[in-house]
Amino acid sequence: MRLLLVFLLLAMPCFADDTKVPLIFSGGHETDGRDRGRPVILIASALKVPPEVFRETFTHVHPAPPGQNGPTDAEARANKKALMDGLGKYGVTDERLNEVSNRYRYRRDRGEMWPTHDAAGYATVSNGVVTGFVITDGGFGYSSPPTVSVKEMPGVQTAATLSFSTDFEKNGAVASVALSK
Repeated sequence: MRLLLVFLLLAMPCFADDTKVPLIFSGGHETDGRDRGRPVILIASALKVPPEVFRETFTHVHPAPPGQNGPTDAEARANKKALMDGLGKYGVTDERLNEVSNRYRYRRDRGEMWPTHDAAGYATVSNGVVTGFVITDGGFGYSSPPTVSVKEMPGVQTAATLSFSTDFEKNGAVASVALSK
């Protein structure tokens, strides 16, 4: 029995050398050039429509020119009609469109950003080698995969994967991080 116990203890993986090393997340707020700074992937996901549907629908919207204090009432009505004509058939309501539009409206030229929350996590390192990643907080508001580095391990190459949702607090979250080549 004693020999069996010694064998089992020796056969078990040893986690005593594992270290949790913080991950550093940066960037991840780039937008597609076609979208003129709009976080279309976040907007479309929150509306539960494909990004291509939102893009096509938005081609019928005519925003107010720079320096103007917003569209006139007639322009605003025409823009809302264009959006509802394109998105309504996908189940998007006027109330939801307003909620999503207000959430992701911002002025980058004023240094503004849509709401974001940084992700957090750590790499498991054993004997100087990364053996895995744990996301403790996926964050939200990422429109593109952020750059992820392992603190004090500059040679480690990673790739982040995002998930999207109709829930604002989960939309554009880091779902996973993996080693890349």
